[in-house]
Amino acid sequence: MTSKERVMLAFQHRQPDRVPVWCGASPEFIRKAMVHLGLTDAESVYKRFGDDFRRVYGVYAGPKEHAPDYNLPAGVTYRSPFGIDRHGYGYGQPINHPLANATLEEVHAYPWPDPTWISAEYIREDAEKWKGEYAILGGDWSPFWHDAIDMMGMEELLVKMYEEPEIVDAVLGHIVDYYAAVSENIFKTAGDVIDIYFIGNDLGSQKGPIVGERLFRRFLLPHLKRLADLGHQYGLKVMLHCCGGFAPLIPCLAEAGIDALQSLQPDAAGMEPAALKKHYGDIMVFNGCIDSHNVLIDGTPEWVREKTREVLTVMMPGGGFILSPSHDYLLEETPVENVLAMYDTAAEYGIY
Repeated sequence: MTSKERVMLAFQHRQPDRVPVWCGASPEFIRKAMVHLGLTDAESVYKRFGDDFRRVYGVYAGPKEHAPDYNLPAGVTYRSPFGIDRHGYGYGQPINHPLANATLEEVHAYPWPDPTWISAEYIREDAEKWKGEYAILGGDWSPFWHDAIDMMGMEELLVKMYEEPEIVDAVLGHIVDYYAAVSENIFKTAGDVIDIYFIGNDLGSQKGPIVGERLFRRFLLPHLKRLADLGHQYGLKVMLHCCGGFAPLIPCLAEAGIDALQSLQPDAAGMEPAALKKHYGDIMVFNGCIDSHNVLIDGTPEWVREKTREVLTVMMPGGGFILSPSHDYLLEETPVENVLAMYDTAAEYGIY
């Protein structure tokens, strides 16, 4: 059975030959793993882990002054598509919130990016090099909730949901217009070589959802549904990366058309694997559940093997499960031997 066949059976809530596995990792971790394993390229690392997925990306091809890495000020690590400079570790945190006090007119007048700046020219070539072996993730990441927080500030965004909802609608509308257009261009160009539309928005804190169901339905669900409908229009499955304790929102996410959830932090409120499988296993494919922090970073290989077997025992039955770390980005401080223990245990004990 190919990796693609294995993954697509899991998306049908059927049991393949073994549990599929997925690896999202930072470039820093991959470089460390290459040294640790004596390998010369990232692809060899993913093969060693048994990763059943590969991912393709559009590339920036717009004006250089709007590029995410153009002329960044000192201390700035990244610039979002919407012109927000960020600083700190990785993608960092926003330096300012340009729409925090904006009027509706100012929101509409903001210099929103042109979706044609993202080119899909090389996506087909990138996907076809794997010759149909793997499940291909594609489409724009589309973190519209994060971008709205960047542009308005979280406190201001939440207050305006009550006091000036039309401004929140306008900001989210412009952001999602951009992401939907970028992904539609990707799918028009290469949708037939992509299997899964992979998007990301963190909706939970460690203690529960950031917004309750009423606000979620009012402001976020329509935009998620728009993106999910776009993926389904091109025959793709739709997988959402989402961190935190968002379990009460899972029925809403299924209603929006999300087929799978990736991340699943077992140490966050309500995200215990057994509870997820029991309450939502019939409506959602789950991808994750191996604690990236307490187990993979701070644990030992023996503890990783123990926890991985526990998760497999709970999540395997009936299919609909993909094993991966509880985040989409293994950090450099994660011991390679722990990651190997996770994937090797999945290969040994994840057989149906």
